[in-house]
Amino acid sequence: MVEKETHLSLDRSPSFACFILLSIAGIAVHSLAQSADNLAQVRKLYVEPLGHGEHADEVRKQVLHQLRRDSTIAVVEEASQADAVMKGTVQVWTAGLVSPNPHSHSREAFYQGFLSAEIVGRDNQTIWSYLVTPSRFAWNGISENLAHQLVSKLLADFKEKTSSEEAAAAPAPATAPVSLESAGGTFPAPLYQKWFESFQDSHPTVRIRYSAVGSGVGIQRVSEGQTDFGASDMPLSDEAQAQAHQRFAQIPTVLGAVVPIYNLPDLRRPIHFTPEILAGIYLGHIRKWNDSLIREANRGASLPDAEIVVVHRSDKSGTSFVWSDYLSKVSPEWKSSVGVGVAVPWPVGIGADYNEGVAAAVHQTPNSLGYVEFIYAIQHELSFAPVRNAAGEFVKADIESVSEAARNAGVPEQDLRISITNAPGNNSYPIATYTWLLLPEHVQDNNKRAALRELLEWMLTSGQRDCSGLGYAPLPAPVARRGLELADQALANSQTKASQ
Repeated sequence: MVEKETHLSLDRSPSFACFILLSIAGIAVHSLAQSADNLAQVRKLYVEPLGHGEHADEVRKQVLHQLRRDSTIAVVEEASQADAVMKGTVQVWTAGLVSPNPHSHSREAFYQGFLSAEIVGRDNQTIWSYLVTPSRFAWNGISENLAHQLVSKLLADFKEKTSSEEAAAAPAPATAPVSLESAGGTFPAPLYQKWFESFQDSHPTVRIRYSAVGSGVGIQRVSEGQTDFGASDMPLSDEAQAQAHQRFAQIPTVLGAVVPIYNLPDLRRPIHFTPEILAGIYLGHIRKWNDSLIREANRGASLPDAEIVVVHRSDKSGTSFVWSDYLSKVSPEWKSSVGVGVAVPWPVGIGADYNEGVAAAVHQTPNSLGYVEFIYAIQHELSFAPVRNAAGEFVKADIESVSEAARNAGVPEQDLRISITNAPGNNSYPIATYTWLLLPEHVQDNNKRAALRELLEWMLTSGQRDCSGLGYAPLPAPVARRGLELADQALANSQTKASQ
């Protein structure tokens, strides 16, 4: 069987190049005279157009209005006058019709979408980024809602920052030419593409090639020594490392989420899912959209008397690991009969390769249900649903709810192989996860070892500023610090063994 691969390197793949319309990496780079090295140094800001169309123009107007009203950061009319520049993308689509009054027959459109933005300073380096989706109750319209969330977060972060926090000097970049080969999950691939390209811009002697082949294949390749490091949304157990005949430092890099996506063309309001509904559908016990459990969680919704078309991943996938890990925590039957893994014996449904395949299958199939990484749901303009969490609250995935899950799950002192699905807390999104880099314990080449150390330090510090603009949540600071400690220990041990 021929494996389908997505390579993230300087020869960019078409599929991910299209995807990065969401990422700021797809926006033209300007040669500007910005001077800010960190957010605390921004005094004058220029806001570029946020794409095209009515909503993009209106959101930009709202961003400018709210920045001017606060006056913490001055808005200027020309990029040449600014310390930094805000770039971004707005995408809004109609998700259905809803009646604002239960006694009225009139219907108004309700929207889904996102506003992704980053602020770049000196040398076009990202110094801040964030992505917002509509609040549950966007009473003042989606444009104002998105702008308000973004500006509020920007100003809050600005007020927290001090120049001293960013004053540490960056390590000197590696000078010897180095090529690093890696492979793994599709889950973090959009972020890794931007990270590796940004790192190469500041480290011109380093070249990084990443093949987005899924966590299962990524684990296999790094275990067989075909790559310099791997990427997986599933942490490796001690047993799995024993089978690979070597151990790995497993370094968390970012937080993300898996979301249930659905295609109900005639539904006139957003749908909600409970753990019992999701487990029941994927076990094959709930077969129709108007099942009593779905009706109970969505009172007043006009649910069709139609068979549910269940879609799951067909490849060995970290996204499937996260999904099955969640279902195992909320359903004893799932845990005993199906279990957890990158590939499981699905009781029902049709398979599709990669996040893109599942998203495409749901998009093309009425009355279907699937699961993808949060950012893919946004990319494909697919409806994704709030899920009832361990505290009994329906929570939709966004950066705040994913970060809340990580905070409430806690930070282990030693081993960072931690599952944060079904985390406690009223505001925790229940299908959140870390994703990991797998660093082999033996790295013989001195130049590669030095380049890996610089790359990991950059990813766990400066690179975290890029996360939010792409829909990922940055690591909690204690996790990032502990991850860098583990990387240092692994590389130091590797150097000792190489010299023996």
